[in-house]
Amino acid sequence: MEALTVDTQQLTWHAACPTDAVPADGGACALIAGKQIAIFNFTRRGEWYATDNECPHRQQMALGRGMIGSQGGEPKVACPFHKRTFSLQTGQCLNDDAYQISTYPVRVEGGMVYVGLSVD
Repeated sequence: MEALTVDTQQLTWHAACPTDAVPADGGACALIAGKQIAIFNFTRRGEWYATDNECPHRQQMALGRGMIGSQGGEPKVACPFHKRTFSLQTGQCLNDDAYQISTYPVRVEGGMVYVGLSVD
């Protein structure tokens, strides 16, 4: 499942990890092209997401360890330290308009998770 609509011609797909490295209904972190990317396996929804791993509230690399759930039908992750919640689809902070994270498209093929990063 792609986290956002992106022109895939402008993406480079990176092998992030095997699917079994990300817990069901949980997250993990992968270092991709020098960036810490949080990858989420939202098993209950049958969807995969990728975001920045850094929570912008306190600049902690922690979102991959956050709890996932839904708010009004929108998938979200909560920072494990200060409970800021972010949409897994848009990256917008759902409980503080001052914060936002980047989201990335995800593909799952042949037991591997791939994350698309924009070509600069």
